[in-house]
Amino acid sequence: MSFADRIQKELTEAMKTRAELRLSVLRMLKTALENRRIEKMSALDNAEAMAVVKSLIKQRHEAAEEFKKGGRPDRAGEEEKEIAILEEYLPAAASEEQMRAAIDAAVKETGAASPKDIGKVMKAVMGRFAGQNVDGKRVNELVRQRLAG
Repeated sequence: MSFADRIQKELTEAMKTRAELRLSVLRMLKTALENRRIEKMSALDNAEAMAVVKSLIKQRHEAAEEFKKGGRPDRAGEEEKEIAILEEYLPAAASEEQMRAAIDAAVKETGAASPKDIGKVMKAVMGRFAGQNVDGKRVNELVRQRLAG
């Protein structure tokens, strides 16, 4: 079953069970996937679909932060509930050990020796995790630590 088919099936299920929040999030996701498919002018593969899901999660994180800053914890909570639903569609996240192993391999591969080489190492590491769920911000922190000392 394709990712789009899975979303459609779960959308129908959410309609039947009257799960309003889930229904709203799935409609948003389906629309975002369709918009991306139209932009690309061809079907999306799983990696591209995951990129759409990640971008929606990132948007929700940013919105939640802004709501917290604006004194709206109720709206921030709603955004966090949406994040939880969207995260169900991502593969399991890479572990800390996997990230460190990929960073070590990338440092050896690129010959990186100083913080000036962060870009090269990041590119190599993120290439290894293409199509997987990995926190780029956390990878960047680990790369900085590794190259700093």
